[in-house]
Amino acid sequence: MLASAISAAIWIAIVSLVAFAWLKGSRPERMGSLAVLLGALAVMITHKLLPEGAQAFVLLVIDAALAAAFLLLAMRFVSPWLGVAMLLQAVQFSLHAYYLVVEKPHDYLYRSVNNINTIGVLVAVLVGTVLAWRRNVRAAK
Repeated sequence: MLASAISAAIWIAIVSLVAFAWLKGSRPERMGSLAVLLGALAVMITHKLLPEGAQAFVLLVIDAALAAAFLLLAMRFVSPWLGVAMLLQAVQFSLHAYYLVVEKPHDYLYRSVNNINTIGVLVAVLVGTVLAWRRNVRAAK
């Protein structure tokens, strides 16, 4: 029950963040939020469609792709929040790699680090969006 409540809260946060980024953010924030949404959708599809044995590798690939997307965005737009999001996504990739290499089943520690890290990425995108919004409001005055 708690896991589903946490999952639902994270999904609500993701959808809200994407909407906020598209309404108030600039191009980097929109692209970053879109990357988060696409990554979350890919993870959800992986959990729904693939057998548990195949999920670990696919999750690793998804996190590598998301980290690469944030790296490319950080190089293109040179924004501190993108660097933070990229580093947090690298932590996520490392978490999946560790559990895959040692063939350890996903336990409470894995779920906790995964959720905290996901929230960290969302906060980084949120901070970037708020800063862009403030910058746009100041430029309009």
